[in-house]
Amino acid sequence: MSSPSLIYKGIITLLCAAAPCMAASLQAQELNAKVSINHQKVEGTNTQVFETLETALTEFINERQWTSLQFKRNERINCTFSITVKKYTQADNAFETTFNVQCNRPVYGSNYTSTTWAFTDANCNFTYQAFDQLEFRTDVIDNALTALVAYYVYLMLGIDMDTMAPLAGTSCFQNAQTIALGAQSLPGKGWKAFDDSKNRYAIINDMLDGGMEPFRKMQYAYYRLGLDVMSENVERGRAGVTQAMELLKQARENKPMCMLPQIFSEYKRDELVSIYKGHGTAKEKEGIADLFSRINPSQNAYWRQLKE
Repeated sequence: MSSPSLIYKGIITLLCAAAPCMAASLQAQELNAKVSINHQKVEGTNTQVFETLETALTEFINERQWTSLQFKRNERINCTFSITVKKYTQADNAFETTFNVQCNRPVYGSNYTSTTWAFTDANCNFTYQAFDQLEFRTDVIDNALTALVAYYVYLMLGIDMDTMAPLAGTSCFQNAQTIALGAQSLPGKGWKAFDDSKNRYAIINDMLDGGMEPFRKMQYAYYRLGLDVMSENVERGRAGVTQAMELLKQARENKPMCMLPQIFSEYKRDELVSIYKGHGTAKEKEGIADLFSRINPSQNAYWRQLKE
């Protein structure tokens, strides 16, 4: 990805306005998504329904125009939807699944790609019959499958945009919030307020909470002022990442019960260790290790490595 491309996408402010109902344009598609359906836990079922679901979701995500931005093919955002079918009832076309969603971003001046979001959602239930037409409108949320997928599409688009310019993904997050609110009457878990501090409703409301604004600004500092600078100047890039960690600390202090910092720590732990292990000052590494130890003490084996 070229630097002008990053800047171009970053300075656009009307990122996701009024796009969901527009016809897809071959020049406008934003995502390069890979969808996989793992149905090994389901025995004695015709596999055609799983194969058609995989194809239908791939086309639904990749051939739809989700925003008003114009993307070249090599600028599309790489993401994955790995869906594990836990239970399938053929009589009523009911699926109980787990979604593993992940989004990646190329780092400027390198062959390295960095994970911008990774999350496992164990409560993704929906109905689907082979060859069903998948349709979606933000103003009519009546299909659990397309609501789930569209929610995560807008969440990942918003995060990617935030990495390009501070708070640039707001409109995409607002679309995800609209979906979460519209899905309140849908069956299944994950959409209801206060059911879980880590469910879909909680995640998108935290993302738009004023107290978590430093978390979103952290995305830009981490990527554009940190990782993207490393190919030219490693020390300056690491300083940018350290600056981003100060914003993460502020976000946690603003809203200690928010799960976003913990989720971030889970998919960034290896990358953070590679950035700081054997590099940086002792004081710098001590502060960052202490921050993550408070955010996610279950991963202390990783945070201790930061100080080495």
